[in-house]
Amino acid sequence: MASSSVPPIKNICVFCGSSPGKEKEFLESANHLGRVLAERKIHLVYGGGSLGLMGSVSIAAFLGGSQVLGVIPKALAEGDIIGKIVGEELQVSTMSERLSVMFNHADAFIALPGGLGTLEEIFHISSWAQLNIHQKPIGLLNVNGFYNTLLSFLDHAVEQQFLTFSARQILISAATVEQLIDELQSFIPVVDSSMSRLNWSITERRKKLRLDLSLSL
Repeated sequence: MASSSVPPIKNICVFCGSSPGKEKEFLESANHLGRVLAERKIHLVYGGGSLGLMGSVSIAAFLGGSQVLGVIPKALAEGDIIGKIVGEELQVSTMSERLSVMFNHADAFIALPGGLGTLEEIFHISSWAQLNIHQKPIGLLNVNGFYNTLLSFLDHAVEQQFLTFSARQILISAATVEQLIDELQSFIPVVDSSMSRLNWSITERRKKLRLDLSLSL
């Protein structure tokens, strides 16, 4: 359900494979996502490169007029194994720094089909949402049912009581680009009551540290 209090999404981080995949619909969907981002005046943050789905979505967004930021570890850039970055390039030192930078530049996240890197990124961001580190919407673009078995596994994890119902709601899925972006835009997070008590504010932790130090002196 849409809410007027939900801020508009201006920047979306897309996780996806540097391979084109087996089905032609994967590349077509990546290209379409890039064009729709541009049409909706949404900017793209991605992991850099010009190969596979990463190249397709970034080139389409860039040609459509979106600002494109590619965040890439220096080792990958120098190794030249994923192609040249489309748009602005930001080099970082590590994979962990790459994900943190992409997170800080994004208002929402979309995963196209991909492999281990894509899964690691989307679950990393989802686990942060579960811990109430952020409340940014996260979506899977379920092209040709690519994520069907993954979604079934998550439902199984809920049934086996390893995943709460509220945590299961973190990952939105849709078969079309337009539907997924609409659902991301109208997303209203539901935070587990046990997680809502967590305080991840760096400022507050520093204040507490200073207080603890003063009390111990």
